[in-house]
Amino acid sequence: MMRQYELVERVQKYKPDANEALLNKAYVYAMQKHGQQKRASGDPYISHPLEVAAILTDMHLDESTIAVALLHDTIEDTTATRAEIDELFGEDIGRLVEGLTKLKRLDLVSKKAKQAENLRKLLLAISDDVRVLLVKLADRLHNMRTLEHMKAEQKARISEETMDIYAPLAGRMGMQDMRDELEDLSFRYMNPEAYETVTKRLVDLEARNEGLIKKIEDELRELLIANGLTDTYVKGRQKKPYSVFRKMQSKSLSFEQLSDVYGFRIIVDNVPSCYRALGIVHTRWRVVPGRFKDYISNPKQNDYRSIHTTIVGPSRQRIELQIRTQLMQEIAEYGIAAHALYKDGKGGELLPRESNAYSWLRHTIESLAEGDSPEEFLEHTKLELFQDQVFCFTPKGKLIALPRGATPIDFAYAVHTNIGDTTVGAKINGRIMPLVTRLNNGDEVEIIRSGVQVPPAAWEEIVVTGKARSAIRRATRMAIRKQYAGLGHRILERTFERTGKVFSREALKPALHRLAYKDVEDAIAAVGRGELSSLDVLRAVFPDYKDERVTVKPADDGWFNMRSASGMIFKLPNQRAVAPEEIEAGLDPLPIRGLSGNMEVRFAPSGAVPGDRIVGIMETDKAITIYPIQASALQRFDDQPERWIDVRWDLDEANKSRFSAKIEVNTLNEPGTLATVTQTIARLDINIRTLAMGSNRAADFSEISMEVEVWDLRQLNQLLLQLKELDCVANLKRVYD
Repeated sequence: MMRQYELVERVQKYKPDANEALLNKAYVYAMQKHGQQKRASGDPYISHPLEVAAILTDMHLDESTIAVALLHDTIEDTTATRAEIDELFGEDIGRLVEGLTKLKRLDLVSKKAKQAENLRKLLLAISDDVRVLLVKLADRLHNMRTLEHMKAEQKARISEETMDIYAPLAGRMGMQDMRDELEDLSFRYMNPEAYETVTKRLVDLEARNEGLIKKIEDELRELLIANGLTDTYVKGRQKKPYSVFRKMQSKSLSFEQLSDVYGFRIIVDNVPSCYRALGIVHTRWRVVPGRFKDYISNPKQNDYRSIHTTIVGPSRQRIELQIRTQLMQEIAEYGIAAHALYKDGKGGELLPRESNAYSWLRHTIESLAEGDSPEEFLEHTKLELFQDQVFCFTPKGKLIALPRGATPIDFAYAVHTNIGDTTVGAKINGRIMPLVTRLNNGDEVEIIRSGVQVPPAAWEEIVVTGKARSAIRRATRMAIRKQYAGLGHRILERTFERTGKVFSREALKPALHRLAYKDVEDAIAAVGRGELSSLDVLRAVFPDYKDERVTVKPADDGWFNMRSASGMIFKLPNQRAVAPEEIEAGLDPLPIRGLSGNMEVRFAPSGAVPGDRIVGIMETDKAITIYPIQASALQRFDDQPERWIDVRWDLDEANKSRFSAKIEVNTLNEPGTLATVTQTIARLDINIRTLAMGSNRAADFSEISMEVEVWDLRQLNQLLLQLKELDCVANLKRVYD
């Protein structure tokens, strides 16, 4: 275990004026707080923060960051508090330590939701100070190095999380060496059999080609020196197991078919020397077509700059070359940490404006304001972390970087959300192409737009970027809100009309604070959903309104009780005087013309259950069909407001009935799946009315379509939640016809 004086000496080697007192105080405080705590390996717990601090000293980070590394687990795992750390070490260090503390006692159902909320908290902390990220990555790296002492299920879970989030995050921040090690360690525990096989093949290859790397290094160095590049550093290496395995999978190659297992870095003085070295190498050895990339001219989003080329080089070996300057090498190795600039008298502060990678991170943080669910946020963040990219251009020459597999729709949303929302077509390199076309490096993309376009919900299955998916989902939610708002507007107009007043959006604006809504459309949509009473809106707009009898055109008939085939009773009014006590009771009916006492009431094919916001549609045969407000069939009646009827559930508790709803379940195609699903349904006292099962386009999955009978929406939601938690269920949804 590293001693106190050893840590101070490591920092002082690269920062002689480091605050020694701060480092000593943090060391002693962490030692006292962690006390007799042990790790799973049996080592003293304090060894972990010390190793994290040592990793950060290799990056030459300031003493404040090293102190945070020593303290990063104190709030989470000891009796230390944020107030105590603020008092001893200052608010700056206290804020960083709290940013590294996981959220506790989260009242969330799924593990994914908990994981997402902790990631959200971490990213928000990183957006304030990127040093939080550097400590977190060093923390994860040491945990992965000592993972063999954990239980099998913990190894799998931590490795998967590392591979999905932390390794790509290190790559996006330009810390490629750390990414490589995190991926290799995760690969070792996620797929131990493949790891052992690939590692053994690499060891055998190294034994067969003993001395080959040194021979190629010498030949490359001699060639460059002979051509005037005297101050040149050449270093070769064999690729890591996960890098080899990933290439075998992506290219469908066997190990024997791999031809560029060796990679070499050529470090020169300046940018002109990079291109000069490239010319020397290409003149001497044959180039492999299609394997040249110039990241100096077009840097990656993580600030990575280098020239990549593959040649059939010395000893007829196919080798990959990376040509860069020393500064480029430091950025490639340490990423965003290489941008550290120190302010006089303030310890180390990382200036984010120095890094394009940090700009990307801020862009990702903006998506937190879109109101996505935790699971959606986690999905979007994983998508944004994909490292493999294609570079495309706008007609004006602006460079747009996208993940591989991106479509023109992703391109449009990358340029601007409004452009994505109004996209109807695209030209790729001057030719009109389908919106599902995958983009390639160097493509020029021109987006064709329409002012009346609304992005179809099906686009969500086409796009690959988190930004595009989030925007499409948001547009879909807005379209549903518009539908609710249309119904709400009609309800409000008629409620105001019955009192002799006129409803307008402008009149509602000053009253929004009384209703606890920020936006007029939100309030109107809430009326359409049944969350807000139209009478409450009336009182908010006209505070002096008194509930007096309001006379409407007299009629002979009174209220009709309409009973459906299932025994559910609807209250439907004819035109008559409406008493204040009836309005207070929440009936708030709409006048319906031409009703008779024996009208038929029926349900839409998808059914409706108590708790759904429902509307009635007057049919041509004078019957009334009841729809849940989410039903897509209601769009057919948007331009026929006279057919819409405001109805309410009016159930008799003594004579409860079951109501039908349709669901679709996508399951794994394996023995016992159907039994597991039906047993879950039976345990909840839910009846299956109809069931159909068919194969999915993917052979591993099956589709189950069911009509179930439930007491109410609460029971239906409980069913959907329990089915979603089953291991054999991939996804499911309620169907609205």
